[in-house]
Amino acid sequence: MAIALALGTGAALPTAAPAKRAPSRLHAFSSCPALVGYAKDHFAQTRGAPAGGVTPLAEPTIPGRTPTDTSAPSAPTAVSKEAAPSYSTTNVQEEGVDEPDVVKTDGTTIFTVVGDTLYAVAAAGPDGPRIAGSLKLGRSGGDLLLHGQRLLVIQSAGAPIAVDPVAGGGAPRLAVAPVSGQTVITEVDVRDPAALKVARTLTLDGQYVNARQNGATARVVLSSTPRAYTVAGVRGRASGWLPRSRFASRISGRHRTRTMVSCRAVRRPPTFSGLATVSILTIDLDKGLWEVDADAVMTDAQTVYGSASHLYVATQRWIDPETAPGDLPTTTTLIHRFDVSDPDRTTYEASGAVPGYLLNQYSLSEHGGDLRVASTADPVWWQGRQEGSSQSHVTVLRRDGATLAPVGRVSGLGQGQRIYSVRFIGDVGYVVTFRQVDPLYTIDLSNPTAPKVLGELELLGYSAYLHPIAADLLLGVGQDATPEGRTKGVQVSLFGVGDPAHPKLLAQHALGAASSSQVEFDSHAFLYWGPRQLVVLPVQVFDAGAGKSSSPGFTGAVALTVNGSGIAEAGRVAHDPADGVVPTITRSIVIGDQLLTVSDGGVLASALDGLGRVGWVAFPRPAGSSPGPAPG
Repeated sequence: MAIALALGTGAALPTAAPAKRAPSRLHAFSSCPALVGYAKDHFAQTRGAPAGGVTPLAEPTIPGRTPTDTSAPSAPTAVSKEAAPSYSTTNVQEEGVDEPDVVKTDGTTIFTVVGDTLYAVAAAGPDGPRIAGSLKLGRSGGDLLLHGQRLLVIQSAGAPIAVDPVAGGGAPRLAVAPVSGQTVITEVDVRDPAALKVARTLTLDGQYVNARQNGATARVVLSSTPRAYTVAGVRGRASGWLPRSRFASRISGRHRTRTMVSCRAVRRPPTFSGLATVSILTIDLDKGLWEVDADAVMTDAQTVYGSASHLYVATQRWIDPETAPGDLPTTTTLIHRFDVSDPDRTTYEASGAVPGYLLNQYSLSEHGGDLRVASTADPVWWQGRQEGSSQSHVTVLRRDGATLAPVGRVSGLGQGQRIYSVRFIGDVGYVVTFRQVDPLYTIDLSNPTAPKVLGELELLGYSAYLHPIAADLLLGVGQDATPEGRTKGVQVSLFGVGDPAHPKLLAQHALGAASSSQVEFDSHAFLYWGPRQLVVLPVQVFDAGAGKSSSPGFTGAVALTVNGSGIAEAGRVAHDPADGVVPTITRSIVIGDQLLTVSDGGVLASALDGLGRVGWVAFPRPAGSSPGPAPG
């Protein structure tokens, strides 16, 4: 493996002067007639694409693998930590800000949805885990949030919708088909895992984007396509443009249907950004789904990031679907900031923009009231051809009234490449770009108005996820690659970053030829257990030999001991096969002295010392179903 270390400075990668600030404040509608009038005036302009044909976010891909949604869970509190053994919680970006995920635990019980069934698994015992209870939900999959004795299950489904040709505009030309769907939030009483009960449900128009939980308050972000696109008769009414909610209580028997937000709670950007509606629902988990506050923006939503005091929603700027290739502007990402300091409501504060597109939530980080943003800018198109090459930026945005104004920027990162992973830790930012080699840039952000590149480390392959395991150690999970940029398999890299100006590669560990890990796409699949310096990764290894084999050589989880001395494999675990198929492990949890791994097939308990098998419980398979690996 060829490794080169080069020092970067502000001169080598100059700090660009911030772009001139443009008005970005969202404007609230004064009334329902004002909202309807605005929507009807701009309806033809969308040409049947309510979100304006915004392209999906680019993400790293590995041959044969499909990136999964990057949702995540909240820290469970159903029992006190004094009453439960020490246990790991979800791997989240910001301490104290929980995220929804497919598995939740309170240190005693593990909750997960398999198919259309919610399972409660008693985690610890001399004979291993056992199923304590289950509940049919009527819909498959779902993200979970847990607080006290309440569990929220967030499920969504949707499909492309048919749109009528717009008068005078010809047939719709869509970069992305608009999606009509629903999100169902189910409140489950989990005080007795053996008798799980649905307490209330909230059915909402729109696709679930993501959520965050600050203490007892959950905020769920939805993106809705107006009914007016499919039902012409409602285009003159507010109900045609606003998403609806349907509430049902199993406790009181009460039902109600109404618009999710009022007209005056909807805002729009100063520049037209499509007619889709992004709604933020504020839910008090101490009370459940009975009272929900909602705010909305007439735009799209792609990335959600939450800090202790703010929620940020980002999306690429709307582009007319009929824009000719030669006239396409450079990509711009709009970012809206909301105050979440009041547990009962979410309040809009300011908006801003950065060049290019974001990789994922880790592209955003709030520190000292400023927002740091890592983005990749596309080259300009001229007559259908690329002019110039891509480059990446780190921009610092600071609130100035209702504007998130750029106050500092580093540009020119990874010419001809794009960002594959980002991590901001205190005053230092770490950015990995990739095409053939993997430069790890270290960026000094101690002076937000004059950020600068401190160091650069180049090696083959890339890191798709970065995780701090000590003040001076950074772990990268990604892919090894050939000098030509062809990926070879999962590679774990340990970097010494005690001196950010001189980052060092301390150790690397390969997990097998043609291997992949869900951690590359979903950070919540990653487990680091500090007391044991233990890293656990779900992995599939295709022992390709001469590239002829397509069946997995190993499907399971790999445990690594990682510290300043290097990386050592501590062991591997795999779940019991069903009809010859080994299920894919999706999550790993430490409870007491056991490692519990979860798949759609069941839950396996292994001893932390040596990973010896303690016990296994399989989830029942529906009659007539065929087993298969869990979605990756």
